[in-house]
Amino acid sequence: MRDFRFGFNFFDLPSRQEFVARCRTAERFGYDVALIPDHLGGPAPFPAMVAAAEATERLRVGPLVLNVGFWNPHLLAREVATADRLTDGRVELGLGAGHMKWEFDAAGLPWEPFGARVERLERTVEELTRLFSGPDYPQRAAVRELHDLAELKPVQRRGFGGFGPPLLIGGTSDRVLRLAARCADIIAYGGGLQMKGAEPGTFRLATAAEAEERVRFVRGLLGERADRVESSVLIQAVIVTGDRRAAAERLSAERMPFLTPEQVLETPFLLLGTHRQIADQLLERRERYGFSYITVHGPYMEALGPVIELLR
Repeated sequence: MRDFRFGFNFFDLPSRQEFVARCRTAERFGYDVALIPDHLGGPAPFPAMVAAAEATERLRVGPLVLNVGFWNPHLLAREVATADRLTDGRVELGLGAGHMKWEFDAAGLPWEPFGARVERLERTVEELTRLFSGPDYPQRAAVRELHDLAELKPVQRRGFGGFGPPLLIGGTSDRVLRLAARCADIIAYGGGLQMKGAEPGTFRLATAAEAEERVRFVRGLLGERADRVESSVLIQAVIVTGDRRAAAERLSAERMPFLTPEQVLETPFLLLGTHRQIADQLLERRERYGFSYITVHGPYMEALGPVIELLR
């Protein structure tokens, strides 16, 4: 069974000083990875990743997850290789198909059907693998030889067929999970399910039964890769309380009417209880679902911090 790893993400960037302080606080708690979502209005992923690594001694860094609809693969390969070199090989690259229609609209990008977005994700993985594994652009050969320039390639040789950083793919659909099972080093379960008939990007939280079905689906695809692939879960809220039932009732009534209090208590995408109870929940869920890489949204980073010590 895999050891736990813990990550946290950033919703905002109030100032350089506060960003650095959050990273260092997380490192003291024992977090392993600082993550940056790829959403309009939030921090730009790659500069923030490099800054997080620079501010800390050991935190790995990555996007959770890049919206591939925003990125040209050649430009993305340059960003990844640069960040991996500047962080001495601490990058973990998370990729996703994109799900917020309003962001495509605001950026003036076409909003494609889901199947087309998954195909773009698959092509991006293939193209990054080719760019990381192949020779530099032949058009640069003369200047590279003249000045003895190093090729811009990732430091790490773990993901992308052994030519790049670890690859994380996040999603819930059959098509995305099939791709992840085939080529990802980390498969991320975020727990958000598109609500039928609602605007794209309008989610409800998956139940324990739904999460178990998705995990079972992926396990059936992994085959001999099962022991080499890490399973990650994105925790949507951490509530430290001595009364789990009362907290679940409030969440169900105020924020998650699509879940009953019992479902709030059972879903693996929420953590409620004392620090000891939360630690026990994570142990049980690692056994049940295989979730060993635990990520929380930034506002809950400090709430989960004491649990990390209990599990190590």
